[in-house]
Amino acid sequence: MNGWTLERRKRQSEAIRRWKPWERSTGPRTEAGKAKTSRNGYKGGQRQRLRELRRIINAEIRAARELVDRVNV
Repeated sequence: MNGWTLERRKRQSEAIRRWKPWERSTGPRTEAGKAKTSRNGYKGGQRQRLRELRRIINAEIRAARELVDRVNV
């Protein structure tokens, strides 16, 4: 158990309803703050792009090696 008895949970629930913290929760107020928080869920999305670039680079390296091998023969 996590240490929260039914009585403690009830008291906490009542206290939160009295405090009403959601009424003071306004979120960002400035444009800079809004812009910053709008990216909270952004994960980057660069992995797929990097994988594609790696494929392209590897293909170029293979082509260059083949060219060098043909010249050296």
